[in-house]
Amino acid sequence: MLIKYLFIAFLIIVFVPPVRRFVFYLLVGRQLVKEQKKQTSRSAPGKEGKIRVDHVPPNANESKIQGGDYVDYEEVK
Repeated sequence: MLIKYLFIAFLIIVFVPPVRRFVFYLLVGRQLVKEQKKQTSRSAPGKEGKIRVDHVPPNANESKIQGGDYVDYEEVK
């Protein structure tokens, strides 16, 4: 008798999309939401679209390199 109820519950979960979405949310969805919130809190604070520039250290002018170096590149299409 218990096997019959388990089989019916299994069929409902497999073939009824709203029930399937709810079961997926219970099993996986909450963890995904937590991870997404964690990632957004780690990102740099500030408004979207703003550029953050770190300050140049005071001994940066003592570099041996004068000017810049040319770097070859290939255009990828």
